Amino acid sequence: MSAHDQLLVVIDPVARRMDGESVRIAKDVLCGGSEAKICFPQGPEEFARALARRGSRRPVVVGDDRALLRAVALLHRDRWLGDGVLALVPVGASVRLAHSLGVPAGAVAAARAVLDGSPCRLDLLVDESDGVVLGDLAIPAAHRTTPRAEAASVWTTARSLVRTLVRPAPATTAVRTHRLRVEADGVLLTDLDRPVEDVTVRAGLGGRAEVVVRHGTAEEPLRASALSVTVSGPDFRYRADAHVTGPVRTRTWTVRAGAWGLTLPVAAPAG
Repeated sequence: MSAHDQLLVVIDPVARRMDGESVRIAKDVLCGGSEAKICFPQGPEEFARALARRGSRRPVVVGDDRALLRAVALLHRDRWLGDGVLALVPVGASVRLAHSLGVPAGAVAAARAVLDGSPCRLDLLVDESDGVVLGDLAIPAAHRTTPRAEAASVWTTARSLVRTLVRPAPATTAVRTHRLRVEADGVLLTDLDRPVEDVTVRAGLGGRAEVVVRHGTAEEPLRASALSVTVSGPDFRYRADAHVTGPVRTRTWTVRAGAWGLTLPVAAPAG
């Protein structure tokens, strides 16, 4: 049996709790088509130890986007990503990132892709503290509503609706702006004297990042393509995939072309 058929299947504990049936199906398919060693870590530390002891086996993560991000971050710090290939069976509440990368939906289809697919080299955004971004980077971080805040929002909306029955609603809504300096490959896109609504960065094709700076709805967004992006200014938070980090005053992200491998389904030949 080839090394490609020797798998280390790390099953995230959150996936087991949320959808044990999909986990069982994925495990059965993977064990039926390969020599698979199954690991059931109980938390992040055991998850990290399982990956560190992978040996020559190809790592397969069964879990959601957070489990994928955790695995990529650990393997990046281990300097394994450049030569190795990771595989994923998405199971959990949040798997949008996995699907956007091309991993199939459904335990059977994803497990079959692990066995029959081929490695695809993908770009990675890496910051100066060795943090990684697989998908979207949003600056500042989008506000995440807590259940208590959602309840308060519903109550506020109800009261606002009552008020609109008495007097017209205002024509415009205030938009929060931020003071940020954004540089793409050393070229200044916007400075602290010009408020911005948000900045988004995504590793695109060809080893370059796509940068979008929005100043307001009345203006066209500024767009740039760069190898590195630096954002600085007063304390700000940013969302890298599913994680919010900060506050920080400056951060630089650099594109690493083809820095990591993900097993994806083999594309069907055109018509």
